[in-house]
Amino acid sequence: MTYCLGIKIRDGLIGLSDGRITSGSQVSVARKVTLLGSGGDRFFIMTSGLRSVRDKTLAYLRRERSRPDAKPFETMLDAVTAFSDCLRQVTAEDKDALAASKLAFNLHAIIGGRLPGDTEPTMFLVYPEGNWIEVDERTPYLSIGATAYGKPILDRALSHDTPMQTALKIAYLSFDSSRYSSADVGFPVDLVTYSNADRTWREAQYDYDDLVEQRQWWNKHITKLATELPDSPWADRLLTPRNIVTAAE
Repeated sequence: MTYCLGIKIRDGLIGLSDGRITSGSQVSVARKVTLLGSGGDRFFIMTSGLRSVRDKTLAYLRRERSRPDAKPFETMLDAVTAFSDCLRQVTAEDKDALAASKLAFNLHAIIGGRLPGDTEPTMFLVYPEGNWIEVDERTPYLSIGATAYGKPILDRALSHDTPMQTALKIAYLSFDSSRYSSADVGFPVDLVTYSNADRTWREAQYDYDDLVEQRQWWNKHITKLATELPDSPWADRLLTPRNIVTAAE
């Protein structure tokens, strides 16, 4: 399992992926986000699923891009189509062998970026079958892996107009909720951003100790907010002495 999150807002793109790899009782770390291209014309690929399927699909994509007659991708649609073609090729080669070993062929991918022919950055979610959907302004994020725990704060707090700095904080809190509740999600966490203002990509990796202040602040204040939540008649009916029923009654 893993947790990968892609966000598209007015200011640009955010990609977040955890670094924990689990296989049975074994735990290791590995980077799950890959940046391809150069300069401002780049795109990221984040994946959840079998690591072997991921690595082989990316190897095929790189091989296709390195051929002497290969042309650079003009748009993100070209990039996601090429990735899907490579994924289908791996499916044809490996699905039956994996099934014979009782392993489900499983790879979900989030692909986002901006290429020369694109008027704006965009992002896609690719399914194991190679089909895909595109991010929508009304739901400006895509997530894969252990998605249930980090989804509530995204749905409540994130919109297309959320500033980049705030969106980064929401992305971290979404990851932290997933990490806290799922043993298969953990540090290090990799982050990539694309800014529309200067068409620049930036990336960084953070470990557990790097985000102590943010984690402690959130734990403290979420408890404080629960304490300060306005009282309500529905709670009073459950707490006032007149509603206590004794065994004799």
